[in-house]
Amino acid sequence: MEAFSPAAQRNKEPIFQVLSPFLPADARVLEIASGTGQHAHHFCLNRPDISWQPSDPDPTSIDSIESYRAASRGTGLKEPARWSVLDPLPAILDSRYDVVVNINMIHISPWEACLALLEHCKIWLATGGILYLYGPYFISGHPTAPSNFDFHRSLQARDPAWGLRELDLVKAEAEARGLRWIKTLDMPANNFSVLFSR
Repeated sequence: MEAFSPAAQRNKEPIFQVLSPFLPADARVLEIASGTGQHAHHFCLNRPDISWQPSDPDPTSIDSIESYRAASRGTGLKEPARWSVLDPLPAILDSRYDVVVNINMIHISPWEACLALLEHCKIWLATGGILYLYGPYFISGHPTAPSNFDFHRSLQARDPAWGLRELDLVKAEAEARGLRWIKTLDMPANNFSVLFSR
């Protein structure tokens, strides 16, 4: 059954507008932590030329992605891989992609998940490929809005390993793995689009 995230519904088109110009014709896209599958569904309906590989460790999310995939017949939305970025890399994801997409994961997971994502990009991304991150961040040690600090505290109350990340630290860890920062864009609800190139 298709699950529905109000946040994904609100941000799917703004994310599409930012990311679509970076998707070459017939682009191969890997999405890590796909959640409900709404982003994958939206992109594939609007860019039927692309191939989109979703993944998520949660079986409920996998079921939802499969439902969106059934509603996206004729597009490039592929069978989802049930996988966590902290698990060994499965054969299905041991490939090269033009773009890796990660939306709202690194603050709802331990810091090690962010590092693993960046490390895997050395395997996944072709030269010149794009890593796209979306979510809220601390910038220079400060939240970009009071609501972001409240969100950070609520995440840490659920799990002390979770919480908003310092954007400069994410950029430094990416650079150390051969990912060159391109730009950071303001997005709705005090979120950011952050783009890197390999």
